[in-house]
Amino acid sequence: MLNKTKIPLLALVLAGSLTVATGNAQTAGGIARVNGVSIPQSRLDLLLKVNAAQGQPDTPDVRSRMRDALITREVISQEAIKKGLHKNAEVTSQLDLQRQEALVNAFVQDYIKNHPLSEDALRKEYERQKAQIGDKEYKARHILVKDEAEAKQIVARLKEGAIFDKIAAEKSEDQGSKAQGGDLGWSAPGRYVPPFAEALKKLKKGQLTDPPVQTQFGWHVIRLDDERPFKTPGFEEVKPQLQQNLQRQAIDKVIGDLRAKAKID
Repeated sequence: MLNKTKIPLLALVLAGSLTVATGNAQTAGGIARVNGVSIPQSRLDLLLKVNAAQGQPDTPDVRSRMRDALITREVISQEAIKKGLHKNAEVTSQLDLQRQEALVNAFVQDYIKNHPLSEDALRKEYERQKAQIGDKEYKARHILVKDEAEAKQIVARLKEGAIFDKIAAEKSEDQGSKAQGGDLGWSAPGRYVPPFAEALKKLKKGQLTDPPVQTQFGWHVIRLDDERPFKTPGFEEVKPQLQQNLQRQAIDKVIGDLRAKAKID
């Protein structure tokens, strides 16, 4: 999911250890007044909205604790202003960053609201990814090195009977798989970068890539250990993820366009 507006919930922590004797005082359009300053109902509503997004219930007890937390926050904030802490350079920077974050999140939410994705667009993306992934998945190992000459030497050693797992543990630049002897587990080829995926699909069980395969990560010596049929998850199952990915792509493009138009010195 895209990030929702983040509210600093320090008040909820404070509420557990600091109690303000507020009774049931309410003000017109607000939940309480602290030294003549009204705390608007909208603050409580926003906290309740954030809570609901996290799956927490809206109960009288929750409302009471949040109200007390907001009162405690107001008391402390007023005291901080009396001390002139709001003029501190670091505090000012923090406030500026929080304001920017709120505006960025508002922009993102507004874009999503005004540019809903159609069912047709989601289904087209599903079919595109389905075709890319294919109907098979492969269990493969690889050894990643920086240059072609070293990769070719490794192929030669493996053909002479060297143990793949051992060389992977010694030589591979892929920190995620070298400890497992280069084992990548089961995966559809569409989940790999194109040169790797195309080479993998051409291998027969037990076969090595010869010559090695180059990608943006370096040179790969790949061995296919096994293959099996792969059933793509249904559209409804992956629909939320598709929506998230397409929204992210659209927002990234909008942000990229804004940066391109901006005068940045």
